[in-house]
Amino acid sequence: MCAPKINTSSGYEKIENYDELVTRELSEHYKKILTLIGEDNSREGLDKTPERVAKAMQFLLQGYKTDPVEILKSAMFREDYRQMVIVKDIEIYSLCEHHLLPFFGKAHVAYIPNGTITGLSKIARVVDVFARRLQVQERLTSQIKDCIQDTLKPLGVAVVIEAQHLCMQMRGIQKQHSITTTSDFTGAFQKTATRDEFIKLISTKFS
Repeated sequence: MCAPKINTSSGYEKIENYDELVTRELSEHYKKILTLIGEDNSREGLDKTPERVAKAMQFLLQGYKTDPVEILKSAMFREDYRQMVIVKDIEIYSLCEHHLLPFFGKAHVAYIPNGTITGLSKIARVVDVFARRLQVQERLTSQIKDCIQDTLKPLGVAVVIEAQHLCMQMRGIQKQHSITTTSDFTGAFQKTATRDEFIKLISTKFS
């Protein structure tokens, strides 16, 4: 009698890879930072902190290593659809380039195809690529818009971002409930009626 085969495969496995040289060099800098602020970087709670932070920064800023244009080009399809396509409530997490503190919130992106569409997830991926860089919210908004407009050549693009900035909440003015909204539009969305329809749709709660 044959023994049943045992499936040793663990199925899906997420693997994180970090540049060893970059991790090592960043870790040394973070050790110095801990010392300069008055901490003992050799104590138990901080012993591995420099390496953790070095890896965290590589993860948080991974957008520098990805081309958002290629993301869109990887899933472009001919389609005779010329109405609004909206991907809303896309979570964003980014680092303010002025203080290296997080800002986070949601992005709402729309475009009106001109014979070419892209995969819906690609819109969210483009948002992620630009967000995972040192940013200001204003530039982030425009970069997303420009990338979609220049690559897909649609009839128009609309981007709205709503975010909370820890550089305003944890330090400085310390306004805990402030929300910053930025927007940018091209083409058809520069017309009041089209823009108003977009704003109405992203404001509607899905039920």
